[in-house]
Amino acid sequence: MANINVKFNGKEFLLSCDDGQEEHLEELSYNLNKKFEELKSDLGNIGENKLLLITSIKIMDEYFETNKKIEEKKLELENLKSKFLELKNLVYEYKDNKEGEINNLIENHKELKDEIESTKNSYEKIIDDTAKQIDEFVEKVNQENPVQ
Repeated sequence: MANINVKFNGKEFLLSCDDGQEEHLEELSYNLNKKFEELKSDLGNIGENKLLLITSIKIMDEYFETNKKIEEKKLELENLKSKFLELKNLVYEYKDNKEGEINNLIENHKELKDEIESTKNSYEKIIDDTAKQIDEFVEKVNQENPVQ
């Protein structure tokens, strides 16, 4: 345990604290004394006990207001977290939908490509068959009516 001297209301007090906490205790004592002196200046000489009580109440009020604000900020943070998760889910859902659409387009493209290839092959066969028939017809006509 460490011991430090703090000044409060013009008097020195010896206080104990955990080792390494001396600076923190001095800071707390300084701020408490500052608030006490401000109230003493504002309210005049109303007695040390009453002034200590008012100082304590003001500090507790600040403490509770700070806790209230912390709780409000926690609620805001939870709401933001909830909205972020909702947005994240929407993004993933959108991504999944778009991937599904892309896969459908890829499949449709493949089917269309296969259909085009099949149609091309059919037309080529029709053209080849027609050309063959024309050749056969021309040959037949030439055999029936030889050129003299």
